[in-house]
Amino acid sequence: MKLKFKPAPPKLLKKTTLKRFLIKRTIYYVLPNVFFNFIIAYASFQELGYTHFFSGTQNLARLTLPMAIFLPVVLTIDIINRVIIASEQGAIEFTVDDQLNKKKLMTKLSIVHGVITGLLVLSVLMIAQFSLSKYYKLDATAMAVLVGILAGILSVIFVYVPVWRLRRWMWRDMEVVSGDKEVF
Repeated sequence: MKLKFKPAPPKLLKKTTLKRFLIKRTIYYVLPNVFFNFIIAYASFQELGYTHFFSGTQNLARLTLPMAIFLPVVLTIDIINRVIIASEQGAIEFTVDDQLNKKKLMTKLSIVHGVITGLLVLSVLMIAQFSLSKYYKLDATAMAVLVGILAGILSVIFVYVPVWRLRRWMWRDMEVVSGDKEVF
């Protein structure tokens, strides 16, 4: 006998607009990402007192590259999933096309967003490494603040970009107009 567990149905959402829904999700994503990425970077860098871009046991690339790859992946999957659930429940004014392969879209977009963001951050780190002296030491606190700010920027970007891509398969629900009234 196999045990089958049914996933819990999603919690019913309040009726809102897509714009308000995205602003609320942005706040939910930005605040914890900025806080935790700053704290993790600050605690890691304070052991040495200073850090480098790529060399040393606690370098800037070791914290920023995984964050730059995995944060867009997770946020893309989560926000697309949440918008689709809100659309299915009628909580937002848009409806997602039934023909859309949701898992394929989430997988494709999350991989593309993660790779592009990872390559952009890697290129910025490489340019900074080659433009500064090899003996240049980075201030740990400033780099922790920079990592936190980067996490906040990525959180904002990857709430709106996946929905912008999803809008191709969304349309606005129209109210049913009765036959008695003339519509101009």
